[in-house]
This record gives sequence, C-alpha cells and structure tokens, in this order.
Amino acid sequence: MNTTRRTQLASLLLAPLFVFASFMSSVAHADALDNITKAGVLKVAVPEDYPPFGSVGPDMKPQGYDIDTAALLAKSLKVKLELVPVNSSNRIPYLQTSKVDLVISSLGKTPDREKVIDFSNAYAPYYQGVFGPADVKVASPADLTGKTVGATRGALEEIALTQMAPNATIKRFDDNNATIAAFLSGQVQLIAAGNIVAATILSKNPPRRPEPKFVIKNSPCFIGMNKNEPHLMQKVNDAIAQAKQDGELNTMSKKWFGAPLPSDL
Repeated sequence: MNTTRRTQLASLLLAPLFVFASFMSSVAHADALDNITKAGVLKVAVPEDYPPFGSVGPDMKPQGYDIDTAALLAKSLKVKLELVPVNSSNRIPYLQTSKVDLVISSLGKTPDREKVIDFSNAYAPYYQGVFGPADVKVASPADLTGKTVGATRGALEEIALTQMAPNATIKRFDDNNATIAAFLSGQVQLIAAGNIVAATILSKNPPRRPEPKFVIKNSPCFIGMNKNEPHLMQKVNDAIAQAKQDGELNTMSKKWFGAPLPSDL
C-alpha cells in the first residue's frame, strides 16, 4: 500500500472520531439560554435568611430584593420562575453542577470567584456608608467635623471612617445592636453601617429615620452564571439595563432598602 492510500485510509478511520469529539464538545458547551428557553423554566438560587435581599415572609413565601429581581428576569425571558433556596457556601456549587441557571443571592464580585463563574452588570446596591436624619446636613467625610457617629468596633466602616474623618467624634460599640440602639436613642447623631442595616432600621418605622449621607465603600451585587455563556449574559444585562431605565430597580430599591437606587450603580 502506497503512502497516499495509507493517508486516505487513516483519514477515513479518524473522521468518525472527529465528528464524535465535535458532538461531545457541543454537548458540553450547550447554550444555557437555549436550554432555559426550551425548558420554559429559569432556575435561580436565592437567599432565604438574608433580608432584605431574601427571606421567608409572613405568608411563608420568599420575599426580598433578590426574589423580585429573579421574577423580573424570568418575565424578561418569558419563562416560569423556579426559586432554589441557597446559603453563602452552596450557591456557587449549585450553579456549577447545573442545579440552577443563575445565582441572585447578594453575590459580590471577587478575583477568586471570577476564576470560576461570570458576573452580570451590577443589579443591587450594597455598601457601607454614613446615615442619619434628614435634619443633620452631611454630604462628605469633611462634614463630620463636630458630629458624633456611632459605629461597630472593628467593622469595615468603623476602620475606614477613622481614616477618612479624623475630626469626627466616633463612638464605638461592641455589636450592631448596640450601635443601632445608640442611634435610635439619640446618643449619636449619625450611624456608620451597611445599607442593609439601615434598611432593617427603617423597616421598624422608627422616629429617627436613617437616610443615606455618603458612601464609605461600595460593593454592589452581581448575578452569577457559568463561564462562557455570552447569550445568557447579554439577555441578563439587557434586562438589568431596561429595569434601570424604566425605574423598576429604583422602585425595588425604595421598597426593600428604603432609599433610591444609587445613581452610579
């Protein structure tokens, strides 16, 4: 058998293997958006013990900002919504093992997480800031001179504020409950805390209402999805952009966080 015949025979024998490999590759990298559309269901990992992002309401149904976001996306994709309760440790494994299509669970973006999953554009505000009543005029760290601010000792906002506002009088407390109590009793004029702490205070409809004054550190939340899903990524980002444009996210922010959506989100 000459060389040309050997080459032709080898090509014929290998062809089915290339076809099979190509098929397996396409299966392994099946388009997530196409799968969701065909199934008619969007499976979303959500929190159930982290209000106001996600919790179980008085009617025993899930409620919160993340729950509303999941519903918004399912509506945009024109599919049914299936909520899958998760915690901070299993939410990414649930995504990687295809138990869910998306993670909407107050998820922050970190370098380690970016190695294993992809992130949408930001959809929710999550930040540490200074809050206080409307009649206390503060817009920046410089305005804290002569003001008293309550903060939880060792918390990120307490450490950062100590550096940002050396002329402020910072009263430090051992835990969040003590810090909140000091603010509500008027022991301090302002409180340095996370926006979800402020939202928790507002939910109790207190006489002293903490309005946002300025941001200490911004750490917004993102929607997580598996790597290399450009079609799903585009759909999710389009839905977020539309919800920002038509004011739906702003309405949700006011409902769950007691404050408008930050303009720089």
